[in-house]
Amino acid sequence: MPYFKAEIRRLQSDVWWYGLFLPNKEIQSFLESEDRRVICDIEGKHKFHCALMPFGDGQYFININKAIRKKFDLEEGDQLNIKLTKDESEYGMPMPEELREAMDLDPEADTYFHKLSAGKQRNLIYIVSQAKQSPTRIKKALVILDYLKEAEGKLDFRELNEAFKEANRSKRFG
Repeated sequence: MPYFKAEIRRLQSDVWWYGLFLPNKEIQSFLESEDRRVICDIEGKHKFHCALMPFGDGQYFININKAIRKKFDLEEGDQLNIKLTKDESEYGMPMPEELREAMDLDPEADTYFHKLSAGKQRNLIYIVSQAKQSPTRIKKALVILDYLKEAEGKLDFRELNEAFKEANRSKRFG
């Protein structure tokens, strides 16, 4: 698929702030599938895993977070050249090595993780992957997996946040 133009727009949503609105003719082939996970390539300079999100009026957008807006100095109305490819990855985003290894060492936690919805799996992967240093990614992975076992796979993000705070207070993981 060649590059095409997409426009940044401010969203009136409590969930998303800015979206990259996509021309329907450019994304039609992706809409034929139930799985709308794609990899977005911005001008050959930055690639990220994302999903085609329905806007509700027949249009689709990709969520554009603050880090990407800052990197490209983007504001509402700006247009970008992007290219989309089907995301064929197992989780819809890269799995951090630290989380993968921790699950390999803990089959019970691995089982609970894989019983979660794909979206919840991606959320947990994202939490781990956001840490810049490997020791921090290891700590986050261990806290998540311990929490999943303690909660018997019933993920509550408020409780998980408390587990992170407790781990930091107790210095149990470093």
